[in-house]
Amino acid sequence: MAGVAHHFELDTAQAQAGLRALTGWQIADLAYNVGALLESSTRERIATEKTSPEGAPWAPWSEAYAATRHGGQSLLMGGGGLLDSIANVSRGSTAIVGSNLVYAATHQFGAEQGAFGTTSRGSPIPWGDIPARPYLGISDEDRRAIADLVEGDLRELLQ
Repeated sequence: MAGVAHHFELDTAQAQAGLRALTGWQIADLAYNVGALLESSTRERIATEKTSPEGAPWAPWSEAYAATRHGGQSLLMGGGGLLDSIANVSRGSTAIVGSNLVYAATHQFGAEQGAFGTTSRGSPIPWGDIPARPYLGISDEDRRAIADLVEGDLRELLQ
């Protein structure tokens, strides 16, 4: 996946050996379900929470950039492209959630004015530096939800 993604490797070496004996259990299924959970929480973070996975509020728009926005737009929600691009492409025991958009990493990590150069007319980009607004990652709530997911899968298999 191009752009930016958060990788979550399931630490399953010991558990996997014991669980293989249980009929129907697949680590890939669990990783995909963890990825789906993280995809959903990432979309929620972008659409409504406007905070990092650690709960820190995102930096507001600069005054210059805010002047170009209209009522239907909010942080990281100009036209919905970033939100719509969030995907779960988990494979094997790895849950991968991210975006393939070129600008996705800029929003996650931020960027300084010099990194963007100028507009097509040769003038500096008017809104200046772009602060990091981390949307990818695992929050404490995500960790609890992952634990609940794993526990639920195990309970189901043991019944």
